[in-house]
Amino acid sequence: MFLAWREIRQNKLRFALVTAVLLLVSYLVFFLSGLASGLAGLNREAVDKWQADGIYLTAESDKSLNQSMMESDLVDEIEADETAVLTQTNLIADNGDVKSGVALFGIRPDEFIMPEPTEGEEFSEEFEVIASDSLKEEGFSVGDELELSGSDETLTIMGFTDEARFNAAPVLYMDLEDFEKVRPGASAMSTQETPGQPAEGGQGPAEEVEQPDMINAIVVKGGQPNDVPDDLEYIESEIFIENLPGYTEQNLTLTFMIYFLFAISAAVVAIFLYVLTVQKISMFGVMKAQGISSGYLSRSVIAQTFILAVIGVLIGFGATVLTGQFLPAAVPVSFDYGMMAVYGAVLIAVAVLGALVSVWTIVKIDPLEAISG
Repeated sequence: MFLAWREIRQNKLRFALVTAVLLLVSYLVFFLSGLASGLAGLNREAVDKWQADGIYLTAESDKSLNQSMMESDLVDEIEADETAVLTQTNLIADNGDVKSGVALFGIRPDEFIMPEPTEGEEFSEEFEVIASDSLKEEGFSVGDELELSGSDETLTIMGFTDEARFNAAPVLYMDLEDFEKVRPGASAMSTQETPGQPAEGGQGPAEEVEQPDMINAIVVKGGQPNDVPDDLEYIESEIFIENLPGYTEQNLTLTFMIYFLFAISAAVVAIFLYVLTVQKISMFGVMKAQGISSGYLSRSVIAQTFILAVIGVLIGFGATVLTGQFLPAAVPVSFDYGMMAVYGAVLIAVAVLGALVSVWTIVKIDPLEAISG
C-alpha cells in the first residue's frame, strides 16, 4: 500500500486521468440507475400505493387492465380479507389553461384503494375527483373544472394525493358510478326492457331490469386465491406491474446499458494500467533484481487501482446526488441509495479485475531482460 500511494503522489497527472475516467463512468452509471428507478416509479406508483397482494382480471385479458371487463357482482365470489373494484381509462384533461393526459380510475370510496388527500378533501358529490399531485406541477389546482376528451361531463378537482401515477400518467380518482357516466359506451346503470305478462286488451307493462356495473379488475388484499372464479385470473401485484405496457422493456434497456458500462469501465482501466505498466517494465525489472517479489509488486498495482476506483466512485456519487438537486421536476430521476451503493461496489470490483492484466505482465517480467532492454 505504501508503494502504491507513493507512486500515485509522484505521478498525479497520470493517475488523475484514470480517476477521471472512473468518475465519469460512475457518474453515468449512478444517473442511469436513478433514471431507471424514476421511470419505474412513473409506471407503478399507483399500484404500489394500494399495498395490495394481487388483482383479478379476466382470463382472456392477457394480464392487461384495459383489456379486462367483468361484472362488479363477481366481487362477491372472491375470497380475500379486503376487496376493491377498479375500472380505468385514459383521457385528456383540460382546465382551460393546461392539457394533460390522465389515467381516470373509477373506485368505490369505502374500499381500501381510496387514496388519502395530501391537500384538499375527498370527493363526495357527483363528478368530483382526487388528482395526482404531479398535476400541480403542470398548472392544475384544487377547484379546477376539467373538460375531458370524449365526454361532455365536467370534473372538479377536490384534492390532491401523492404517489398517484399509473403507466406514466397522473391519476384522477372518482366514484365508480360517475366514472361510467364519463366513459362513453360503459353505462353503470343501464336498463333493459323485458316484456311483462300481457294484460287484457294488449301488451303488459315493460319491466326495467337493473344491470350490474362493469369493471376492469378486482383488487385484493389478504386471503388465498385457492378458488378463482370461472373466466377470471389471479395475478400477483408484482407480476401485474411487470406486464404494464413498456415497463419491463424500459427497465431491461436501462439495466443493460448499466451492465455495458461496467464492461467498458473494466476495459478502460485495464488499458490505462497496462500502458503505465509497460512504461515501467525496466523499473520493475530492477526492483525484481533487488529481491522484491512479483507478489508485492502485483499487490501494489491492485492497491493503486482500488484507491483510484474508490476516489473516482465517491466523487461520481457526490456529483450525481448534487446534480439531482438541480434537475427540474419533469426529469423522472429517483435515487435508490442502496442500489447505488451496490453499483459503486461493482464498479470498484471490475476496476480491480481490469488491473489483473497489468499483474500478469508484471509476473512475466524477467529481471535480466528488463534491465538489458
